[in-house]
Amino acid sequence: MRVLQLSFILAACNSDIFTNGITRNLAHPKKSLMGLYTKWNMEKYNNVMIKNVVKLCQIQAHHAVLEVGFGPGLGLQEALKYLTDPRGKLFGLDISEYMHKVSRERLGPQLVSGRVHLLQGRVECIPLPDHCIDGVFHSNCHLYWPDMATATAELLRIMRPGGKMLSTCDLGFLRHGVEHGFFKGKTVEPEPYLQALRSFGFLRVSMKDLMDEGKSFQVIYTTSPPPSTTETQTS
Repeated sequence: MRVLQLSFILAACNSDIFTNGITRNLAHPKKSLMGLYTKWNMEKYNNVMIKNVVKLCQIQAHHAVLEVGFGPGLGLQEALKYLTDPRGKLFGLDISEYMHKVSRERLGPQLVSGRVHLLQGRVECIPLPDHCIDGVFHSNCHLYWPDMATATAELLRIMRPGGKMLSTCDLGFLRHGVEHGFFKGKTVEPEPYLQALRSFGFLRVSMKDLMDEGKSFQVIYTTSPPPSTTETQTS
């Protein structure tokens, strides 16, 4: 069954409460019936996109990597396959207490061993030091950033020069959702995110259409800029 197909059926029955509730839980999942349904959708719908975005990040075994909006933890689980060096570090950032609980259950042994570190908070204020992350990935996450400029600047702050950041989305599906009453108050189009990346100095910003396992989606690529001349001279 296509993700949110049931949601669209209910939306057709003029269920504004349902569509608005799902949209809220996609942004900030809560431990509730709608939160459980949203979690199920994330696990079923995002799996192909997550596998691809992690693969395309070109994670090296010793890298420090961050997933923004880790949800039920599938992306963290996938990224762990690449971080085989003891120096490798994996961080996940999510505001939802419910998603933290779900991911702790999924990644318990890796959390105990220190291979994974879960951070609770917003992307506008990431609790990590400057220039400590080699790669960042997220899936549909930028739709829910209330302050795109601050979020983009914060991601630039924590990334090492030349680090890769990739995000995935399914524009066809998102636009279809808008037609059926979902994502009210959200901008599903990628232009604001692309513009923010370019305005803060990210390099090689591009978006490509991909297909895998019969699913089509988009991947947004970018790279953090090299150190400025001033920083180079100071160092």
